[in-house]
Amino acid sequence: MDNQNVNQTASVLIEALPYIQKFHGKTIVIKYGGNAMIDEDLKESFARDIVLMKLIGINPIIVHGGGPQINNLLDQLNIESKFVDGIRVTDKKTMEVVQMVLGGLVNKEIVTQLCAAGGKAIGITGKDGNLIRAKKLQLNKGDSGSKPIDVGLVGEIESVDTDILRNLSDNNAIPVIAPIGMGVNGESYNINADTVAGKVAEYLKAEKLVLLTNTSGVLNESGEVLSVLSRNQVEALIKSKLISEGMIPKVECAISAVENGVNSVQIVDGRISHCLLLELFTDSGIGTQIIQKR
Repeated sequence: MDNQNVNQTASVLIEALPYIQKFHGKTIVIKYGGNAMIDEDLKESFARDIVLMKLIGINPIIVHGGGPQINNLLDQLNIESKFVDGIRVTDKKTMEVVQMVLGGLVNKEIVTQLCAAGGKAIGITGKDGNLIRAKKLQLNKGDSGSKPIDVGLVGEIESVDTDILRNLSDNNAIPVIAPIGMGVNGESYNINADTVAGKVAEYLKAEKLVLLTNTSGVLNESGEVLSVLSRNQVEALIKSKLISEGMIPKVECAISAVENGVNSVQIVDGRISHCLLLELFTDSGIGTQIIQKR
């Protein structure tokens, strides 16, 4: 290695040092989804990022999605996919598929990747250890007198019991959570993964919540990344339709998180190799940071 490369490598390590010190012993919740879960090279870089975080004393907790995989199996079973405002209408048959795909196929694939990279990952759903208590989501549209729209077994979170997550982290394991909640009578609920990640971060009072997306962050009308946004700015962007569809639950859970004890939330481009390392350990970071106010 020549002197120039030596100096560049040393500079990278020196730049990372204060961030390693800052995050040592802290909990970081990561929502894992999009292309980062599909592209083989990105899956490998994600697993290595997570294992590195754990090895240097950070406690990563992963919440994953799996919409495309659910769609694929529903298609194979000739079960129609229905959505209302981006929410999957989840009848009993669809819920069975959701549990098979999220709690089985996807969850265990992520666990396998992390273990292959040298980590000790444990896969769970929100039903394990009473992790996520949920109730049926009441989706209201129109005026206050209108009847809620029935979207089936879609849940909203009532509480998160963090004991199981703390126990796993304290025993050098990396929790990998499938976004399925349990009702008071033991019924299963399908819950948006961004929402689960946000609530887990809130209940743990995590240092940071990172949401991986298929975009470079929240964009303005010119397609440029907005590096920092407050609640008021987010609400204005939603009203103007610059934030729409799948980005809405991301920014909403981000605002809730920073208002309920999470120090910072970052929406980052999961299509970039080693995006977590770039966000956590460089001065510039990447993506859009959501803050409470400016």
